[in-house]
Amino acid sequence: MNRIHVRGLEVETRIGVPDEERAEVQLLKVDLEMTPAADFAAMGDEVSATIDYHQVCLEVCRLAGEGERKLIETLASEIADLVIDRFGAVRVRVRIRKFILPETEWVGVECVREA
Repeated sequence: MNRIHVRGLEVETRIGVPDEERAEVQLLKVDLEMTPAADFAAMGDEVSATIDYHQVCLEVCRLAGEGERKLIETLASEIADLVIDRFGAVRVRVRIRKFILPETEWVGVECVREA
C-alpha cells in the first residue's frame, strides 16, 4: 500500500477546554499519513493523479486557524474528513501533538478514517 506522509506540520489554533486557554493562539504539530486512491506506479508522474500534499498542508492550516475548539479530538476528526472528502484519500491517519502540560513533552490524539 502506498502512503504519503507529512510530519510536524505546524498549525496555529485556539484550542482548549478552559476559556483562558482558548484566549491565546497555540502552536500544534500535525502528522498526516494519507493513502491515495491510485497506486504510485499508475500515476503517470501527474500531480493530478495523487494527493497534492502542499495543498493539503495549506488547507489544514486554514482549517485549524478557523474558529476555536475545546478538544484536539475535534480538530483531528475535522482534518481527517477534509483529507478524505476534498483530496480523495482512501485512508488517512491524523496525529496531533499539543504542548500545553509543563510536566510532559506533549499530549496528543490520533484519528484514522477510511473512505
